[in-house]
Amino acid sequence: MRFARRGPAGAEIPVVETSDAVFDLRPLTADIDGAFLAGDGIARTRAALDAGTLPRLDDAGLRVGAPIVAPGKIVCIGLNYRDHAEETGAALPAEPVVFMKDPSTVVGPYDDVRIPRRSVKTDWEVELGVVIGREARYLESADDALAHVAGYVVSHDVSEREFQLERGGQWDKGKSCETFNPLGPVLVTADEVADPQRLGMRLSVNGTMRQDGSTATMIFPVAHVIWYLSQFMVLRPGDLINTGTPAGVALGLPGTPYLREGDVVELEIDGLGSARQRMVQA
Repeated sequence: MRFARRGPAGAEIPVVETSDAVFDLRPLTADIDGAFLAGDGIARTRAALDAGTLPRLDDAGLRVGAPIVAPGKIVCIGLNYRDHAEETGAALPAEPVVFMKDPSTVVGPYDDVRIPRRSVKTDWEVELGVVIGREARYLESADDALAHVAGYVVSHDVSEREFQLERGGQWDKGKSCETFNPLGPVLVTADEVADPQRLGMRLSVNGTMRQDGSTATMIFPVAHVIWYLSQFMVLRPGDLINTGTPAGVALGLPGTPYLREGDVVELEIDGLGSARQRMVQA
């Protein structure tokens, strides 16, 4: 199934999409959030669709919001693709590089991204986003991990490299600027993604392809990341994990301009849909 949210920012309507219609989820839930996922929301939605009890929604003209409400936390994995680590001159990590991102950075997949004031190095990163569906705490092994996934989503981990790397070494400063995590358009449930390590991912800037990679080249695959994180923190339903980006970011391409006002970024992941954002000045 494909979950989504439609309507103005802050007043989105939760929906489920099928091949030929969009259905209003408000008879089941006020929003697509941790409580919905923890309360067997996916199974209840499937049962309601089968029973024909969900009303159709005419979503023509409605804004496409992020497919989940702002998560409790966003946990990110840095340098998780060999080619990306190499292009930035970083050593391959022996363990996942973990940092956090402000959950309020989440916006819709077609919303504008605001370039921060005094920014000179706003960069792009297409990433596979993993949404947790069941609490993960001290998992015994990576074999248990994928059972805790609600679904997968296109995530854009926008980054300001000067803030991230040249202003005291605190990555969060370059990752948590407003609008820096466009998400969606849909949350595709885990049962529809046969193998999260076989997904092509692409990103272009103003029509020029910059990233063309695959989740197959992750250093630490999704299952390992979830298991690893569960040893240090409790992953709760609705939490988002950004799993890293392949090569092709501006940081790793000397002479390539960073994002400027008016630039358009388009990104997609196989089976998860596509997104498009225009850069505006904060």
